[in-house]
Amino acid sequence: MHPVRKIMVGLDTTEMDTSLIQFASFLARTGSAENVHFVNVIKRTQLPSKLRQEFPDLLEKARVDRRRELEKKVIEHFDLTLPVKVKISVEEGTMPSKEILKLSEKYNIDAIVVGRKAQLKGSSVVTQRLARRATCSLLIVPEREYTTINKVMVATDFTKESVAALNEAVALARYEQAIGNPVELVCHHAYEVPVGYHYSGKSFEECGDVMLEHAKRKYDKFIKKVDTEGVKVTASFSLIKNEDAVSNIYETARDQQIDCIVIGGKGKSAPTALFPIGTTTEKLIGKDTEIPLLIVRPKHKNAGLIDMLQRI
Repeated sequence: MHPVRKIMVGLDTTEMDTSLIQFASFLARTGSAENVHFVNVIKRTQLPSKLRQEFPDLLEKARVDRRRELEKKVIEHFDLTLPVKVKISVEEGTMPSKEILKLSEKYNIDAIVVGRKAQLKGSSVVTQRLARRATCSLLIVPEREYTTINKVMVATDFTKESVAALNEAVALARYEQAIGNPVELVCHHAYEVPVGYHYSGKSFEECGDVMLEHAKRKYDKFIKKVDTEGVKVTASFSLIKNEDAVSNIYETARDQQIDCIVIGGKGKSAPTALFPIGTTTEKLIGKDTEIPLLIVRPKHKNAGLIDMLQRI
């Protein structure tokens, strides 16, 4: 597991910033964090030459004002007593997600924190762009108040990506428990009945029972791959209906009063480079929900074919 030492938070000067700063403060206190970088991107505009001549420092003054505005928010909502370095920068660009990606690589960021505004058209598209192209983990935070996290769901399919996700969740739980905030982990697997089950002579329910027992055996092998000593981990299973795994995961999370969902994303190296986050993860990103989503991705030097295509 790659420790989360450098965190980058994308701010946009809306009310969403409060949620992002609060959650960044939570992440920063988990122990491994050393740097938190708050970033805001001012839209690049072509000013008329006459205006540039009369007001040559127009943009710079705007950046200074914006930075002051962000500083006030950070002072109000971030725990500045934490032993981390805090940086606030205002950048210029045509596309915020593109600038954040550039900066994340420049500063070797371990996790990017971005917001998801309820019912805001196009917000999931921007987030998916970051999820596909970022070379680090991504935390998607809905707009609401955050104080503590007590229950975390790790959505697992028993792959190596799920092992990485559970490792990250265990680390977060341990850090929180060290400061007196107990955290329970729910390791959840959504299973399904295969197409053509009726040819087996069994009913849907009977086949579901068979698949559940199979999932439990896989879980027993899976959980042994992660050191969970000192952390409460509960296994959870649910049957997918109507081939909708994403709704199943979120309904289970709501029913169990989950504070955050953690899922593994594929690394950005061939041969998975064309599908860098996985189908289920991508659908989870596009789902409008009030539950934060952490996509754990291993850091790789080789970005793969997808990045070559993006540069064309």
